[in-house]
Amino acid sequence: MRGLRSIGLVALFVGAQIVALALAFPFRSAGLATTSSSSANSATTPILLIAAIVIAPLLILAFARVKGGLATIRWVILLGMAASLSITLQAAIALLLPAPVYLFPYGAAQVLDPSLSIATIVAVVMLLALLIEPQWYVVDLAAFLAGGALIAILGISLGIFPAFLLLIGLAVYDYIAVYRTKHMLSLADAVVDMRLPILMVMPSSPGYDYTRAAPLHAREAEPGEGKGREALFMGLGDVVIPGTLVASAFAWLPTAPALGGIGPNLLVAIGTLLGSLVGYAGLMTLVNRGNAQAGLPFLNGGALVGYILAFVLVFHSFGLGLAL
Repeated sequence: MRGLRSIGLVALFVGAQIVALALAFPFRSAGLATTSSSSANSATTPILLIAAIVIAPLLILAFARVKGGLATIRWVILLGMAASLSITLQAAIALLLPAPVYLFPYGAAQVLDPSLSIATIVAVVMLLALLIEPQWYVVDLAAFLAGGALIAILGISLGIFPAFLLLIGLAVYDYIAVYRTKHMLSLADAVVDMRLPILMVMPSSPGYDYTRAAPLHAREAEPGEGKGREALFMGLGDVVIPGTLVASAFAWLPTAPALGGIGPNLLVAIGTLLGSLVGYAGLMTLVNRGNAQAGLPFLNGGALVGYILAFVLVFHSFGLGLAL
């Protein structure tokens, strides 16, 4: 089982990207993009996102020092995730179910929307499960659903240029936050304590009890002992941020069929994903030596290199689509 932990995280990582690609265009049609087409290539949005991501951990760590602060943050984050899940799940489920129907009497304009009912039920069940028994598989499922939807929304909201800015900026920030200020390690401990679905967990055995997990720093292994850990952890951001470029390539590059009838946008998206997996392999090599690592320099770096190589091979151009 221990040898399968990295593979399990890879499955969650790749699965979230596939979900995002499947949802990208339906989400755009549903109006879930946070920017208009005319402003999707603006640098403002990624800069604001980076600023929010830099500030959020500091606020969480500050609240963690206040009595009852972590409990308050946990409630706020869980309620926010449940609300966003209900919205994104409705858009996804609507693809599979019949269109809403008007109920009799039709003049009352009352509509039965099965997708809304199912999405609300799923979101409430997930919220209750996270509150009552936040085991690793519950946390992983919630993070997987939230991650896939968030990747799709960011991908359809950010053009290639702002996606590049987001990946580069957050790779630099993650490096500083893990290796220099090290406050990201303290944040990871707080997240484990709160059992929030902003960490993906892959245990060494199915019976692993995440509700009794010790803080991450208490489980740091000596060099060469990484395989002895009870579980591997990956931040949800390590899945979402590199995935943003995957989804952005799919959403914004030309879609006219190219090689074998496959759209060039999909080919470049796949190349970007493969690049991030190369970065993941390098990351896991270091993680298995026993120390916590900053994921985004590896994953974002791999995604960027994969995108550049795939774009040049597919489009025979060094423009990289940055001016789209």
